[in-house]
Amino acid sequence: MVMQQYLLTYTGVVFALYLHHIIRAIEVPLDPNIQNELPQPPTITKQSVKDYIVDPRDNIFIDCEAKGNPIPTFSWTRNGKFFNVAKDPKVSMQRRSGTLVIDFRGGGRPEDYEGEYQCSARNEYGTALSSKILLQVSRSPLWPKEHLDLVEIDEGSPLTLKCNPPPGLPPPVVFWMSSSMEPIHQDKRVSQGQNGDLYFSNVMLQDAQTDYSCNARFHFTHTIQQKNPYTLKIQTKNPHNETSFRNHTDMYSARGVMETTPSFMYPYGTSSNQIVLRGVDLLLECIASGVPAPDIMWHKKGGELPTDKTKLENFNKALRITNVSEEDSGEYFCLASNKMGSIRHTISVRVKAAPYWLDEPQNLILAPAEDGRLVCRANGNPKPTIQWLVNGEPIESAPPNPSREVAGDTIVFRDTQIGSSAVYQCNASNEHGYLLANAFVSVLDVPPRILAPRNQLIKVIQYNRTRLDCPFFGSPIPTLRWFKNGQGSALDGENYQRHENGSLEINMARKEDQGIYTCVATNILGKAENQVRLEIKDPTRIVRGPEDLIVKRGSLVRLDCRIKHDSTLKLTVTWLKDDTPLYIGNRMKKEDDGLIIYGVAEKDQGDYTCVASTELDKDSAKAFLTVLERPERPRDLELTDLAERSVRLTWIPGDDNNSPITDYVVQFEEDKFQPGLWHNHSRYPGSVNSAVLRLSPYVNYQFRVIAVNEVGSSLPSLPSERYHTIGASPEINPTGVQGAGTQKNNMEITWTPLNATQAYGPNLRYIVKWRQRESRESWSNETVRTTRHVVWNTPIYVPYEIKVQAENDFGRAPEPDVIIGYSGEDYPKAPPTDIRLKVINSTAISLQWSRVYPDTIQGQLKEYRAYFWRESSLLKNLWVSKKRQSVGFVGDRPRGIVSRLFPYSNYKLEMVVVNGRGDGPRSEIKEFTTPEGVPSVPRYFRIRQPNLETITLEWGHPEHPNGIITGYNLRYQAFNGTKTGRTLVETFSPNQTRFTLQRTDPISRYRFFLRARTQVGDGESIVEESPAPLNEATPTPAYTKNHVDIATQGWFIGLMCAIALLVLILLIVCFIKRSRGGKYPVREKVEVLDHEDHKVDDPSFDYSDEDNKEPPGSHTSLDGTIKQESDDSLVDYGEGGEGQFNEDGSFIGQYTVKKDKEETEGNESSEATSPVNAIYSLA
Repeated sequence: MVMQQYLLTYTGVVFALYLHHIIRAIEVPLDPNIQNELPQPPTITKQSVKDYIVDPRDNIFIDCEAKGNPIPTFSWTRNGKFFNVAKDPKVSMQRRSGTLVIDFRGGGRPEDYEGEYQCSARNEYGTALSSKILLQVSRSPLWPKEHLDLVEIDEGSPLTLKCNPPPGLPPPVVFWMSSSMEPIHQDKRVSQGQNGDLYFSNVMLQDAQTDYSCNARFHFTHTIQQKNPYTLKIQTKNPHNETSFRNHTDMYSARGVMETTPSFMYPYGTSSNQIVLRGVDLLLECIASGVPAPDIMWHKKGGELPTDKTKLENFNKALRITNVSEEDSGEYFCLASNKMGSIRHTISVRVKAAPYWLDEPQNLILAPAEDGRLVCRANGNPKPTIQWLVNGEPIESAPPNPSREVAGDTIVFRDTQIGSSAVYQCNASNEHGYLLANAFVSVLDVPPRILAPRNQLIKVIQYNRTRLDCPFFGSPIPTLRWFKNGQGSALDGENYQRHENGSLEINMARKEDQGIYTCVATNILGKAENQVRLEIKDPTRIVRGPEDLIVKRGSLVRLDCRIKHDSTLKLTVTWLKDDTPLYIGNRMKKEDDGLIIYGVAEKDQGDYTCVASTELDKDSAKAFLTVLERPERPRDLELTDLAERSVRLTWIPGDDNNSPITDYVVQFEEDKFQPGLWHNHSRYPGSVNSAVLRLSPYVNYQFRVIAVNEVGSSLPSLPSERYHTIGASPEINPTGVQGAGTQKNNMEITWTPLNATQAYGPNLRYIVKWRQRESRESWSNETVRTTRHVVWNTPIYVPYEIKVQAENDFGRAPEPDVIIGYSGEDYPKAPPTDIRLKVINSTAISLQWSRVYPDTIQGQLKEYRAYFWRESSLLKNLWVSKKRQSVGFVGDRPRGIVSRLFPYSNYKLEMVVVNGRGDGPRSEIKEFTTPEGVPSVPRYFRIRQPNLETITLEWGHPEHPNGIITGYNLRYQAFNGTKTGRTLVETFSPNQTRFTLQRTDPISRYRFFLRARTQVGDGESIVEESPAPLNEATPTPAYTKNHVDIATQGWFIGLMCAIALLVLILLIVCFIKRSRGGKYPVREKVEVLDHEDHKVDDPSFDYSDEDNKEPPGSHTSLDGTIKQESDDSLVDYGEGGEGQFNEDGSFIGQYTVKKDKEETEGNESSEATSPVNAIYSLA
């Protein structure tokens, strides 16, 4: 699309040059600045209508306005004679206008000013005439007084009531009413004609029930005049009440009225003639009498009625043809018919015509010595005569003009000269009217003028068509040439096209067409020029537009719109939805290259159009977004084919909302057992809408249907009507029958009851039967309506045979199966005996015992359970938790493994037998000691690098020593990338926790492996690496060789020693005070430890808690033993819950290290009170 920009400072339409019979004429631009400068003969711009009817109550205004340069003066004639406006005080002309104003405010008769008026507008270049205006005053005369006799007429006879309204100006509108102002009902029997008369095709007795008055309404006065009413007296042969005949099939024969054939009431006879003028409406009318009232039909002889402009009126009695033309001439006939016969009337229509224009003369502007012509062609019937006038006078009596020649309807001008300007009038008239047209001839000499603004800028998209406008004016008509970039030759060629109105059209704008174009207009009086700058812009294109998408409701959608455009043009991107602007709400985000819609809803479905536009062009891309939604609910459920055990359910599917329905779920609800609760009945494919449902007896069904598609499920349909099936005896018995004791002397029998579709009848109940197994006693029974029954006074843990049978009022279910249940259990009577312990390693022992006798179990054996607890640690002064723990060995087995023990500790153990009731008596207590184990990793391992020559290592003692710490082993090796050095080993004493390494390679890093050891062996290693230098080429200040280390300064060392001595003195004072029984908050600390001991619980074992706590008053020994407990053990043995031992007790687990938070905290609290430990921590 090409859009051209330039600012127009001139208004109106630029002039055009055109050819007419090889004679060129000049048209003056509508620019008021030019028109005010050029001489122009008068032109009539406004005048009143030819037939001018005025209201006598108002002042009279006769319009006449004209334009010209100089401004025209006006004069009037009345009835062909000069009308002296100045002599009549009631008459005046409006300022700068020829409009006459006749003022009656001071009195006067408007009728005195009736007549034929004509206005003349003249200046020095000619005189223009208005049409002849016939001024008439509106009249509304009174109805002549007359006495109307009573109209007596026989029933069934035709009747015409004359109206004869007074002749008004304009003619009044006629209508009929009763004297009480009630409208007269009209139909095909009674109707009003176009002449105002009221016609009765036949008179009926009911017509005498009212009178008839003709009314005339006058337009200007808005008054209604009423004629004296007609009164009818109907002579009838059956003077009965009208209502007795109203419903008779043949009303006329019932009343004794003779039926007659149709006869025309208007027009008379069999034929008539009608003349109509071209362009007005033709109205043909036929009104006929007859009994019964005839029907009227219209036809045209030799052709069809023009359906596009034909209309039937007045109950088909009138035919109206609008805007009549010569083609509508011909013979029309109306056919009046009833059951007695038919007649026809032919109307011959001739179309006459007042004059109408074929070529109306137009104003003619010529340059000196130019030729031109005025043409005045009109037609009419009869053909009009043409008369020429010049400046209001017949051309025959005008002064001779050698450059003018009259040839009938044409005036030819040759070699016109300045001073030949005049106004010519053409009058075309016949017997039906006349036409009058003014056309001036103006001879001008004007130098060229460019009408467009100067230095226009026009932008156009590359390869599009564009036009450079250069409108101009001059007389004689100038010649125009175009130049580019100041070149001397005029533009011409295939890509350029010059128009006579001055425009230069470029068929395909290319980059090389960009530049400055100059247009030059020249005539004999001079020349004028203007410049236009043309810029070629790149087109706007959508390189990636949105694509059609199908998405689910609630998802996120992105519609792409990537655009390439000219960077010098401002780009505007808009989005349309369904061809209307899209409102970007909270759920939408407009980005530079697309549109994002969050949480797509159903209303978001539709066409999305991305429109990229600049001031010159635009491009668009469209895509359709389809939103998949859950389907609409099914509707109109219907039950058919009703049977005892089945019914057919039919439904109408709802809208699938763009996602095909895959399934239908049929649900049911019954109102006896669970009213209001819906259950799934069956499922059917989405292609069906009818299904036969299998039903259960004695259920009052109600159904609903749910549609399912890929998005989800619809809302349930409205429920169907209810359908109650007849009853029957149950076909199945309750399931899930069980018998178990809740106490040692009972047995509770439970079962899963039948649901509503299994009951099959009213009063559902259950027959419960039981007896001891393998006994010959008879069955005990009880009928219940609940889902349980308790049998009391039963032996301890005895098997019973149990049966539960369903029954309703229609009968019993089939014989049920026998279920074995047991009566209640009691506590075991004997503990395990002959318990033997064997230590496997530092964290596990094996157990063996002798099974108890079955009769002592008094129930079902669940497991043998061992309870154990840590009595003390072999490390001196180490506080331990005596919390009881347990491990169970499921089944009837004689051995097992106890794991997760602390090494180097004293333990106690006892065992019990466990059945469904609980623990039996406890066995004798066994004691055992776990051997020493390997320690855990050190608490921490810190590596510091104060400079590039040394590395300082610090570490803490193991959290779980698991024995006496004998020392620490450190392995380390240098590495640089993938290269590693040899491994070096250092051994330290138990009390050493710091080591400084002198580096031999300032570039390589070091990897350290540190582990503690006991007499059993080394513990697990902790691995750390030295930090990497921030910049190996240029060490940071913290690692620079020449940097002064604050830790090596004498003043700093002295300060640290003073602080250490002060702390040591404070610790000794606290220790002495505590030893003497000072008020040290021991109680609060013990309560904290007591609370935390309750938290020790490992979910992988079935431990029971029995907390025995020792107040934290012990100290760390100088041999390096730490007051800590370890919960390290063999993880999960086969018999011990989640143990990792085989059933025979062989060890398959792996030792792992775990931390006991409670014991660690207890150890830390004891270390805080020891001066020896304080010194140890500062070493």
